[in-house]
Amino acid sequence: MKLHHTNVDNLNQFTSYGEGFVKVNQQQYEGSLIVTSSEVREWQPAGFEDLQAEHFEQLLALKPEVVLLGTGKSIRFPHPRLYAALGQAHVGLDVMDTGALCRTFNILTAEERRVVALVLGA
Repeated sequence: MKLHHTNVDNLNQFTSYGEGFVKVNQQQYEGSLIVTSSEVREWQPAGFEDLQAEHFEQLLALKPEVVLLGTGKSIRFPHPRLYAALGQAHVGLDVMDTGALCRTFNILTAEERRVVALVLGA
């Protein structure tokens, strides 16, 4: 699905998504990703079953206000012990399907919020 572009200079925005991919600023990516307003990089877990506590703990270095976890076509909630470090640091975690993640990320970055998007197995 193609997303409506928000005019945000010099910030990453999801421009489309589909089966097995997302596009950030028109560049296509596959696999698991960490996306911030300024960076896109690979994320270690290949899929939902591979999630570990350290995958969430490493996000604290990015100093997010909120973390969005996109789990594909359907919503799957990780065990709270996996993301406990985020809660202890008062960082919110919102779990959603990948389409909702893309739309929500675009809105939050346009509002200049410190958001980190985690895309599982894009």
